[in-house]
Amino acid sequence: MDTTVTLKATAGLPAVTLPTIGQGTWYMGEGLNPRQAEVKALQQGLDLGLTLIDTAEMYGDGGAEEVVGEALKGRRDQAFLVSKVYPWNAGRRSAIAACEASLRRLGTDHLDLYLLHWPGSIPLEETLEAFERLQADGKIKRFGVSNCDLGEMQALAYTDGGDQCTVNQVLYHLGSRGIEHSLLPWQRERGLPTMAYCPLAQGGRLRRELFGHPELRAIAADLNVTVAQLLLAWATRPVNGKRDVIAIPKAVQPEHVRQNAEALTLDLGDDVLACLDAAFPAPQRKTPLDIV
Repeated sequence: MDTTVTLKATAGLPAVTLPTIGQGTWYMGEGLNPRQAEVKALQQGLDLGLTLIDTAEMYGDGGAEEVVGEALKGRRDQAFLVSKVYPWNAGRRSAIAACEASLRRLGTDHLDLYLLHWPGSIPLEETLEAFERLQADGKIKRFGVSNCDLGEMQALAYTDGGDQCTVNQVLYHLGSRGIEHSLLPWQRERGLPTMAYCPLAQGGRLRRELFGHPELRAIAADLNVTVAQLLLAWATRPVNGKRDVIAIPKAVQPEHVRQNAEALTLDLGDDVLACLDAAFPAPQRKTPLDIV
């Protein structure tokens, strides 16, 4: 069973294959957990094959990047490292400075992927110009976007250099399927993968609703997995025989990291997918992009 997603070749780089489940770092570096527990969780994830690590200058005002940097000491080459720039830092010169600050916190000389965190007021042309300069200087290998809906992706596609975008990171989980109506089909037509944040519906009432949902609990019990593993397997399921979604759950507890890695091997049958569709139907019309 293939459990990988391929990012297209770009800027003279070959296509790269990544695991369908990586590691998120939102809320790391904020003192909510012991720092060493966060560092060890990321290192454990690397050991278990969760080699993509996603972070951002926003997370903990750079604190999450520092945690990631500590986790990657001596093993930077084992990780596919992703960070994100604030939209107000995404200008012709400000994006260069923001990226360099992220690199210092991360203790590395390059990012494997750099994302615009969400659309802002700075023209896309400026942001792409900065990304291309960062590529030319070897500070980033690839670039992409985050929290972009269909209209914004279409605008990006018509912007000079926009065709080099390699991923769009958006909120996506079983309880939030809005992107399936218009955005996902558009991206799939163009071979553009999706990175799913909050794949476990983290935070608030919805998480409790999903994790306590009787049908989800019954399906998970039948499969001898946790509800979290079921949700990860659903988010990264193949569509038309191909996987193109990477989920990036955050985990600090060793058992949660292990369970996330084990979800890589979970293949949901058509009957299970049909039950999940019935419990949480796909949208019949376009809905506003969910953002947290």
